[in-house]
Amino acid sequence: MTDPLARLQAELQRLPKLAVAVSGGVDSLTLAHVASGIVPDFHAIHAMSPAVPPAATDRVRQQAKVHGWRLRLVDSGEFADPHYRANPHNRCYFCKSNLYGTMRRVFDGPIAAGTNTDDLGEYRPGLIAADDYDVLHPYVAADIAKDDIRAIARACGLDEIADLPAQPCLASRVTTGIAIRRDDLDFIDMVETLVRADTPGMDIRCRITGDGVVLETGTPMPDATVASVADLCRRANRPFAGSRTYVRGSAFVIPGE
Repeated sequence: MTDPLARLQAELQRLPKLAVAVSGGVDSLTLAHVASGIVPDFHAIHAMSPAVPPAATDRVRQQAKVHGWRLRLVDSGEFADPHYRANPHNRCYFCKSNLYGTMRRVFDGPIAAGTNTDDLGEYRPGLIAADDYDVLHPYVAADIAKDDIRAIARACGLDEIADLPAQPCLASRVTTGIAIRRDDLDFIDMVETLVRADTPGMDIRCRITGDGVVLETGTPMPDATVASVADLCRRANRPFAGSRTYVRGSAFVIPGE
């Protein structure tokens, strides 16, 4: 079977019930869309958190309304976890442990995430948490990569979803070892929303570093945009450390490296 959508459907058809963790990105939204048309007892679960951009939550709500999903919004409680707030190199483990633990408490069937085969070659502490809670990975089981997911989304008529840039949680913008704070995450979202309005579809990261706020973008920003970010930092009493080319995972530091 060579068609990625057909392979995914075959994986999902064997499940009488399923809850998908829906973050608001292309991976989880596409998985939820396909599963909702196949799994008889389908549920979407979305975690409300300061680390989740409000635009992502709005996107999940809109998709659930349009496609008739049974959507449950939950507080996964990671901000009550001091291990998460300390922002160690394995912060994602504590985030996902809280998420999957919450899903297990509110749903009594199999739970799934949007992990794909491209994720398997990276350092992903969240996958350890997924193993702890027996989370299913339908994309991995169907040998589906990121580009396949975008193709599936387009095949399902989800063109706007297919074109979404990768956008991990806002906490991923904070350099390892700097504590996760709600006000920092709110500020990150404010900056990225401002820049994204001028450059839709571009990779944008507002980083919180030891030197201050750093703006990373896929291509150089106009001077006026950079000046607007610098002014926003000044008014928020935050040092602006300049702009640079986007580097995936640049806020992540592994001890000893």
